[in-house]
Amino acid sequence: MISITEKTLQDLQFPTVLETISAGCNTDIGKEKALKITPFRDKETLMQSLMQTSEYVSSFQNNNAIPNHGFDAITHEIKFLAIEDSFLEVGSFRKIANLSATTNVLLNFLKKFDDYYPNINARASRVELTKDIITAIDAIVDKYGEIKDNASPALASIRQNMNLVRGKVNQSFGVALTQYNGLGYLDDIKESFVQNRRVLAVLAMYRRKVKGSILGSSKTGSIAYIEPEATLKYSRELANLEYEEKEEITRILKNLSNVIRPFLPLLIEYQDFLSDIDVVAGKAKYANRINAILPTITEERRLFFREAYHPILYLNNKEKKEVTHPQTIELKQENRIIVISGPNAGGKTISLKTVGLLQLMLQSGILIPVHERSETFLFDRILTDIGDNQSIENHLSTYSYRLKNMNYFLKKCNKKTMFLIDEFGTGSDPELGGALAEIFLEEFYHREAFGIITTHYSNLKILANELPFATNANMMFDEKSLEPMYKLALGQAGSSFTFEVAQKNGIPFGLINRAKKKIEVGKVRFDKTIATLQKERSKLEKTSLNLKEEETRAREESKKMENINTRIQQKLESYQELYDSNQKIIYIGQKIDDIAEKYFNNKNKKELIGEFLKIVEIENSKRKKATPKEVKAKVEKQKEIIAEVQVKVEEIRKEKKEKKLKPVIEKPKPILKVGDRVRMLDGRSVGSIDSIEKNKATVNYGIFTSKVSLDELELVEAVKK
Repeated sequence: MISITEKTLQDLQFPTVLETISAGCNTDIGKEKALKITPFRDKETLMQSLMQTSEYVSSFQNNNAIPNHGFDAITHEIKFLAIEDSFLEVGSFRKIANLSATTNVLLNFLKKFDDYYPNINARASRVELTKDIITAIDAIVDKYGEIKDNASPALASIRQNMNLVRGKVNQSFGVALTQYNGLGYLDDIKESFVQNRRVLAVLAMYRRKVKGSILGSSKTGSIAYIEPEATLKYSRELANLEYEEKEEITRILKNLSNVIRPFLPLLIEYQDFLSDIDVVAGKAKYANRINAILPTITEERRLFFREAYHPILYLNNKEKKEVTHPQTIELKQENRIIVISGPNAGGKTISLKTVGLLQLMLQSGILIPVHERSETFLFDRILTDIGDNQSIENHLSTYSYRLKNMNYFLKKCNKKTMFLIDEFGTGSDPELGGALAEIFLEEFYHREAFGIITTHYSNLKILANELPFATNANMMFDEKSLEPMYKLALGQAGSSFTFEVAQKNGIPFGLINRAKKKIEVGKVRFDKTIATLQKERSKLEKTSLNLKEEETRAREESKKMENINTRIQQKLESYQELYDSNQKIIYIGQKIDDIAEKYFNNKNKKELIGEFLKIVEIENSKRKKATPKEVKAKVEKQKEIIAEVQVKVEEIRKEKKEKKLKPVIEKPKPILKVGDRVRMLDGRSVGSIDSIEKNKATVNYGIFTSKVSLDELELVEAVKK
């Protein structure tokens, strides 16, 4: 699908991104693979890679984190197994077993959580799961990487005999040690090890009196290291057994190598699978660091990067705790070429590189730091011409190189190409070079290529303004301080602020005026007009922001007022209902009072009942009989209210329980003594202590005395405080 030259990769600093991803990989093979990432040639494989990375990023937030996929490389072991009749060392088998176990765990996990990681599992499903490798190795090698005693009957017998002989060696050596130590022939250290054999440390003057084999001496020659004669026989026997053990282990390892050799293709596949997952993990960690996502990839010819960050700049600024300004750039069929102008150090090149690098990363299966509503389509080629490209070896000047590059662009440029050119037209006479650059731009335009260029040339700015599907853009500057705002504004060319920047940097005003006279009046006026428009645009931008803030605040205040009005209206309605209800009750009460007074005077029960029934019937005639549906709705509402009340009650109870459970920090009680003025904890009368016996005090209240427990008393001074 895509063809990218090494020069383009270097221009867009793509290797720097790969180095950061490589650093996030756990294995050496994964690190190497990450450094070799290149753009995918077909869309299907690319989408799988992007989805795998996106799924791995999601594992950082969910509870089903992908298991460890780290492993020790078995590249050396794979080479050896490929050689007929070769055999591996015991440590190599442990590495193979661990690799196989890690792969099996990962395959089982991905199969289980296919809903979470469908694309990663699609890659895993191509790998065969088997426990035969682990079973074969575990039967021979233990978890510490040593051959097991029961690896073969012969080895078990040899090691058993070796243990017996070692016992005899130690026993005979112990006898000799005791004997010669008692005779005073040994040095203070008594014994040592020489050539991995246990020896006596004999004083040089007694070496002829000790029977055995001299294996060495100390540096000063004062000590001779002798293996006792009684031990020699057993040592020789032990050496023979050790040789037999070594031969048997070699035979076992050869057999095990032959058992594992048929699995060689599978082991290669295992290592390849785990290293692929490691690269996906590296890309996911990088995406997490730069807040990257997978934007929408469409078939429509449209590139829309909203709030896009240059990933390298973002991480560098993050380390320095500086702000990185995002850019929003859109290229589409009706606006396929953007000409960015403006003074240097304003962010033109960064904006251009941001678009190129993000598109290149995306087409290489790497997530990019943009807003979630961003979208793009896939290009067949990305062509770049960025920076000074003088070539001493090829005797090319900057301009010669650029012409050579433009020739390559003209051969390859089509509607599926994106071109990025920095400082377009520079390197030659401004008039002639600008004219040639204008022709190149027209050619790219007619071929319907998408592109972004940066320039200071006025004729290119005018051309972008004249071409229907091209547009000017400028990097905004503060109109007073001439400091860059690092914000791209579409629709208008930018001034280079040549004279303004010169004046700001202290160049005398007289020299600037002389310079202005040297050039065409029209050009100065044109640049001045652009500069003025740019300043006005900056002012409008600030005014627009202020108006938006004011509008937002006004909306918030309006919403608050609406809420207040609604609440007031509801309260008024409820008060009106309450008033009407009270008036009704007062009216009925007055009626009943009149009937009661009549009954009091005439004692006529029949009339009393008739009047009362009349009132009840009048009131009932005003009432509406509720339908079964309304009754049901009312009951349901009552249930809801009861449920809400119960929830509130539970919350209150819970709060009370929590308060009760909180430890109450009691102040230390003062020690009471005779003469102290006290009162009871739940009383008001104050008295003085006449005497204290055990835990009770006799308190004199003046008129009477009382015996009270000390725990129920408190000092009057403490209460006052």
